[in-house]
Amino acid sequence: MIKEITCIGCPMGCRISAEVDGDKILSIEGYTCNIGKKYAQEELTVPTRMVTALMDVYGTTQPLSVKTSKPIEKSKIFDCLKEISRHTVMRPIHIGEVVIKNVCGKAYPNHIKKLDCGNVVVRSHKKEGKVALISGGGSGHEPAHGGYVGEGMLDCAVAGAVFTSPTPDQIYEGIKAIATDKGVLMVVKNYTGDVMNFEMAAEMAEADGVKVQYVVSNDDVAVKDSLYTTGRRGVAGTVFIHKIAGAKAETGADLDEVHRVAQKVVDNVRTMGMALTPCTVPAAGKPGFELGEDEMEIGIGIHGEPGTHREKIKSADEIATMLLDKIVADIDYSGKEVAVMINGSGATPLMELFIVNNKVHDYLTEKGIKIYKTYVGNYMTSIEMAGFSISLLRLDGELKELLDAKADTPAFKE
Repeated sequence: MIKEITCIGCPMGCRISAEVDGDKILSIEGYTCNIGKKYAQEELTVPTRMVTALMDVYGTTQPLSVKTSKPIEKSKIFDCLKEISRHTVMRPIHIGEVVIKNVCGKAYPNHIKKLDCGNVVVRSHKKEGKVALISGGGSGHEPAHGGYVGEGMLDCAVAGAVFTSPTPDQIYEGIKAIATDKGVLMVVKNYTGDVMNFEMAAEMAEADGVKVQYVVSNDDVAVKDSLYTTGRRGVAGTVFIHKIAGAKAETGADLDEVHRVAQKVVDNVRTMGMALTPCTVPAAGKPGFELGEDEMEIGIGIHGEPGTHREKIKSADEIATMLLDKIVADIDYSGKEVAVMINGSGATPLMELFIVNNKVHDYLTEKGIKIYKTYVGNYMTSIEMAGFSISLLRLDGELKELLDAKADTPAFKE
């Protein structure tokens, strides 16, 4: 059978067609980056992920047509990717590294520090006797995720290149740096590359005797399957997981309890966003998509993935209502208390976000949904995209207490 595989590492549009026979991959053809081509030809791996760990600054795609000399077992792919990820130390420096070095060394040295193994940020002072939390993803979403490392939230954040998953080795080094006798909880956004690489790093850490569990955030109600995901995307609601699971970990709770609370947030948070303008990935040098001056994209993803539809620009009140209608239809918020997050995409003025929040407040009040706490600002951005998202977290007594607990990080303080 022929299996079509789309790259989930960067927005360059690489695709591979693989001929599959059971658990064997017989041949591949299509387009991938120069690095993916090189290693495919050397038969280190069949690039079913287009070697996302290495698609940092290699913007051009090259034809690839490779017949393997012998069938390759799919189970070997993880081992091959581990080997390939070690070559990332030879890549040129990219924007994410500049940002991380500046944030750690010049802006917030009392909160966080950078490890020598790549874009891995940890607390300046490790705290023992608690479950350690790690999260991460591609650069370009600042302040996520490095801005949430600190007391009451994450112990480590790992950044790949812009909109590119961090490598398994980076994540593994992060886990090793923060691991305690209570174990490590990974908070992973639901993107295929992120999930695969975090799982791989967990396997490596578990082989070292580290207890690891994880949750996958999938709060986006806009679309089920997208360019980068199977299932719903993980977006701004992930910040609530960082906050609440981090607060639970600070109490000294065991790994199972911290995991339970994190999953409780996953189950109760929903998000939807929109965009007025696209963003530009530096390696590509051009916008990831085009919108007319009078158009907006509803349900946009944080990498510029397509949403549900495009239409003419409407008022802030109308847009907020459109997004909220979809969110409140997904789970029952009636009679509940909620935490609200109005998240800017990077280029939206705070003034406009507060205008959106005004309508959100009125809408929820009319629906009998009580607002417990509101957050307005840039929490998970998309470089310089103009737009916003709305997240609603359904609360109970336990989640409210943990949401109110102290947090002291560069980007979030409670």
